[in-house]
Amino acid sequence: MNNFTFRNPTRIHFGKGQIAKIQEEIPADARVLITYGGGSIKKNGVLDQVHAALANITFFEFGGIEPNPHFETLMKAVELVRRENITYLLAVGGGSVVDGTKFIAGAAFYDGDPVEILYTRAAKVSKALPIGCVLTLPATGSEMNGNAVVTRWETKDKMGMFSELMRPTFSILDPETTYTLPVRQIGNGVVDAIVHIVEQYMTYPVNGKVQDYYAESLLKVLMEEGPKALTDPTNYDVRANIMWAATQALNGTLSLGVPGDWSIHAIGHQITAIYGLDHAQTLAIVLPAVWSYKKNQKKQKLVQYANHVLGLTERDDDLCATQAIEKTREFFEQMGVATRFSAYGLGAEAIPVIVEKLRQHGRLKLGEHGDITPDDVAELLKLSL
Repeated sequence: MNNFTFRNPTRIHFGKGQIAKIQEEIPADARVLITYGGGSIKKNGVLDQVHAALANITFFEFGGIEPNPHFETLMKAVELVRRENITYLLAVGGGSVVDGTKFIAGAAFYDGDPVEILYTRAAKVSKALPIGCVLTLPATGSEMNGNAVVTRWETKDKMGMFSELMRPTFSILDPETTYTLPVRQIGNGVVDAIVHIVEQYMTYPVNGKVQDYYAESLLKVLMEEGPKALTDPTNYDVRANIMWAATQALNGTLSLGVPGDWSIHAIGHQITAIYGLDHAQTLAIVLPAVWSYKKNQKKQKLVQYANHVLGLTERDDDLCATQAIEKTREFFEQMGVATRFSAYGLGAEAIPVIVEKLRQHGRLKLGEHGDITPDDVAELLKLSL
């Protein structure tokens, strides 16, 4: 196991009725900006609960943050923050809202052009507004980390960033807020969480048994509970297990002392930026392709995953690894997330466009070994046509 240092200061309030905890977290004299997406929180009663918790606190609202939040939209929120002297941000929604709010937090005090935050991975952010979160869509894990992904719509650039200063101070996870999610978002969320886990797991063994076995247990939870959420959307226990597993998938625990891949996300981000596919849809396309292309390098972990998570007992390692890839593809399809370009109206013509975006952003050495080049990406994506 590799050396590591770990700290995660985000406070989690989990369970029914926990939205009321907002009043214990945000100072009474704060000027709060509530951020949200398309407005579903107005229909399902979540925003009413938030308003009740902020009854004695001054607050403003900013809605319309897109899936894969747009830099251009977020800058309008930054203007509002500066104009109204906002002192606290409260993200109410899924990962895109939380990610966008993290950018707003960092951009509020940024001296230069905030677009620099995107292209420097937030390295120059030296001050940020505090952030609270009410999660309504378990998927990204953004509620318990300092990561964010923002799209600059003008240039079709989807950029990842990280800053400890943009980590939520607290997050509220009430599984009941997820009851009214559309089937598409349920499937996307489960797939997203699974891919977060395997990006930190499906590499090569370093005898990190705690991390491996924890990752495997989370994968089993998501694969057991995911299909149930599609057919029984108001089952509290199912929703609770999915929500907590998705948070654990990317709160930093699984990455400790082990190598990470992240090529699947790097490639998938370009597909979303260029063609507008949902984030999870791109991951479902790219994962089987990367695993198949790098099967020999990943074989030990593929077999371990096949045995420990999928329950496969094939003795031939090569065949077992192949079965593991296909079983994962089948699960994504079962969750309603297609795994081939053709399902989204795309063909071979899309591949060079995706590869060129990777080159533009200097993503020339992907994967746990840094040996997936743009030319490799062009070849492996053919496996998901």
